[in-house]
Amino acid sequence: MSGFEVVTMGRLGVDLYPQAVGVPLAEVDTFGRYLGGSAANVAVAAARHGRRTALVSRTGADPFGDFLHTALRGYGVDDRWVSTVPDLPTPITFCEIFPPDDFPIWFYRRPSAPDLQIRPAELDADALAAADLLWLTGTGFSAEPSRAAHQTALGVRRGGHTVLDLDYRPALWPDRTEARAVLSAALGAATVAVGNLDECEVAVGERNPDRAAEALLAAGVRLAVVKQGPAGVLARTADERVVVPPVRVDVVNGLGAGDAFGGALCHGLLSGWPLARTVAFANAAGAIVAGRLACSDDMPYPDEVWALLGTTADD
Repeated sequence: MSGFEVVTMGRLGVDLYPQAVGVPLAEVDTFGRYLGGSAANVAVAAARHGRRTALVSRTGADPFGDFLHTALRGYGVDDRWVSTVPDLPTPITFCEIFPPDDFPIWFYRRPSAPDLQIRPAELDADALAAADLLWLTGTGFSAEPSRAAHQTALGVRRGGHTVLDLDYRPALWPDRTEARAVLSAALGAATVAVGNLDECEVAVGERNPDRAAEALLAAGVRLAVVKQGPAGVLARTADERVVVPPVRVDVVNGLGAGDAFGGALCHGLLSGWPLARTVAFANAAGAIVAGRLACSDDMPYPDEVWALLGTTADD
């Protein structure tokens, strides 16, 4: 018995983010070290909302890997399924910060990353089946053996929420054609799909928000969440359509906003809230992190999200 409400699976590494805004990376001399990786960030974000959360991933057998284990535990994320890959270094990621909408990112994940070495035989199938919500990211499908492990995880699910965050990173896939084939197939085993317009176009060939949502639903999910940037968020089910407008904030670093959205979306889904309330809460959580520098460190607590929305959890 896992006892976990949320299990995320996939990318984990160290973010080395500049402590200066608007400065080219070549001129930065001070960096902050943070836990990073989309699956890890979503786990941290869900834990901030009080959810019992665990991560399935891998690190290198090095000091950065030790740091990530310590950080996960400090955030309240169970790391029992985060093991080491002896011959690969823990990946690091750098970015540049040019608000409001330019955040170039560099992944150091070659020749491969430990989190792409998750193997089907290593999975705790019973725990993955029992979790109330399983969160998978597209990057985990980008290479073997991780692809097979993620497909196995999808195959053991028998209930609850199974979320596929499309999370398309061009630098981490061989090409868009392979990404579309793999992600579109994975959608058939998920119950929820989340992606921005570019990611939806890769997965289902549509970037018009409503057509993208319709294509995601046709692929097999029950809830399609399409993030539209300055146009807000569209969420569609077979019989409901919700559009949540953007929350205005002074953007500092937009890189962690999607993961904050994801952790808050998990909380709303598990709380059984109406769709509009769930998406508004997730949208506000993402806006909060967009107004901050880091990702994992800056994930909001529920009271901060309700305050931004001008309401309380009891309203």
